[in-house]
Amino acid sequence: MIRKLSTLIYKDTLLLVRDHAGLALLYLMPVALVCLMAYLQNDTFKTILENKMPLVVLNQDRDSVGNAIEQSLHRTGVFAISAAPRGMTAARLERAVAQGDYQVGVVIKAHTTSSLRQGIQQSIQHTFDPSTPIPVQHPIGVDIYVDPTTKNSFVSSLSSSMREYAAQVQTKFLLSEVSSQVQQLSPMPIGDISLPDHLITLNERYARLDSSRLIPNAVQHNVPAWGLFAIFFIVVSLAGNLIREREEGSFTRLRTMPCPYPLYLLSKVLVYLAICLTQLLLMGVMGVCVLPLLGLPALTLGHSYVGLLAVSVSASLAAIGYGLLIGQVARTDQQAAIFGSISVVILSALGGIWIPMFVMPHAMQIVCHLSPLNWGLTAYYNLLVRDGGLASVVPGCAALLLFGSLCFGAAVLYDRKKRIDI
Repeated sequence: MIRKLSTLIYKDTLLLVRDHAGLALLYLMPVALVCLMAYLQNDTFKTILENKMPLVVLNQDRDSVGNAIEQSLHRTGVFAISAAPRGMTAARLERAVAQGDYQVGVVIKAHTTSSLRQGIQQSIQHTFDPSTPIPVQHPIGVDIYVDPTTKNSFVSSLSSSMREYAAQVQTKFLLSEVSSQVQQLSPMPIGDISLPDHLITLNERYARLDSSRLIPNAVQHNVPAWGLFAIFFIVVSLAGNLIREREEGSFTRLRTMPCPYPLYLLSKVLVYLAICLTQLLLMGVMGVCVLPLLGLPALTLGHSYVGLLAVSVSASLAAIGYGLLIGQVARTDQQAAIFGSISVVILSALGGIWIPMFVMPHAMQIVCHLSPLNWGLTAYYNLLVRDGGLASVVPGCAALLLFGSLCFGAAVLYDRKKRIDI
């Protein structure tokens, strides 16, 4: 039995080695995908301070409130601020933003300070003398014009930041005016009313397991994602290999010998398992050694190398089992190539490889859990992003091994049924 298996492995290895173009694609395609996608998505993992928002300010107030808002925007370091050209009006600025000359324009209206001061004075007078009429305070607007092509996430971030800075300026100005008015009404001098800045601080950070120090970044997400996509894409090569052997007659010659069909499939499992593991190893080397040379963060492998090996083997066996099933069911090389490639792309899209699950509709998030690529990706995230251990990947590995076993068994049963029908 061992001699038969070793002979079959030698035969399958020769078939792979002789296909130089196919073998090169098996390794070069995932390397290119990892480099490209990690580089393109790197900016989405940078903080807002590293990517300043371009902002044009038209300060028509030119008084305390308008100047304070403008200075606050400068001090934050969040915005790349430029002053509006001389002679610019609000209408012209809106038109310029609409035409794409500017991405965002902020207009601080004239008389903002005087209107706010008058409202505060009337409020204080009414507080000390209820007989005075209740002041009617009209909202003081700061207009924000946004290019229609700007993403909604950018607009939401900008609006949130502007509200925060406007509230800070308004509070300081209010306390200053209250102090001034009370000074005039009080028979004895009083000091200024002031509050320390940032009484409540927000400490934002990624949640960690135990004392984990792993920080998510584009490399941590993309290397395992596109590594899984690469090993599942071998279904095209594996299925084509099976079909070509049937068409060329070598499979028929093998069946005339005392060679069980499961043993014939097992040899392909072992050969392609080596291919998948070397693909994933190449992905890891790229993430650790090559991607930092492109200015990207280095891949951190976590602390459970046994867990990484378990997930890699389980995902590889799932992909191989799927490829064997397609190769057994498909009748021609074209059918296997078309169905195999399209099905892998669909499974990867559902599995969160192309689009993160959290941005999908709720119904699609439920469907995503049916994709074997999602099982593998979740297991890799538990190790590389959440810094979990071997126990955290057991459910994912079990699901992948069950999927691969079912596909392998279905391929054997389909072959047996076909031979009985013949």
